[in-house]
Amino acid sequence: MNTNHNKETSLKKHSIHLQPEQRQTLEALINCGQAPARKIKRAQILLKSEQGWSNKQIMDAFGVGETTIWRVRKRYVEEGLDQALNRRPQPERPEKRKLSGEAEAHLIALACTQAPSGYERWSLRLLTKTALELEVVSQVGRETVRQVLKKMNSNPG
Repeated sequence: MNTNHNKETSLKKHSIHLQPEQRQTLEALINCGQAPARKIKRAQILLKSEQGWSNKQIMDAFGVGETTIWRVRKRYVEEGLDQALNRRPQPERPEKRKLSGEAEAHLIALACTQAPSGYERWSLRLLTKTALELEVVSQVGRETVRQVLKKMNSNPG
């Protein structure tokens, strides 16, 4: 089955017809240059799609793939301008978490205690080593410890 033919057929379903105020919004977004690059590219795709540019022309002009063009058009037609321009929120990925909430709490509590004798304060290496020795965690890296502590410091209350 030819997937390009399917995309072309489905793009006809996703033809772009912008309202004048939507067109002005997109042009203002592009001209101000203060938006994220992804948002500006999506605005450019929508404007050029409405003007009748081919996928090849859009791909060459903005350095995007055909699938990106297809997705932006589809999201505009099905979900509206805001959804087409903005990135979809990413779901929580608990399997990507390196430490459980309980292990994070133990690590933070450990960091709040007095440093061991011979040390002025806790270092990331010392915290990592101590957490492993106390079996708070089975394995953990310094970067994970740093991120947990950074998260705690950014919102202490």
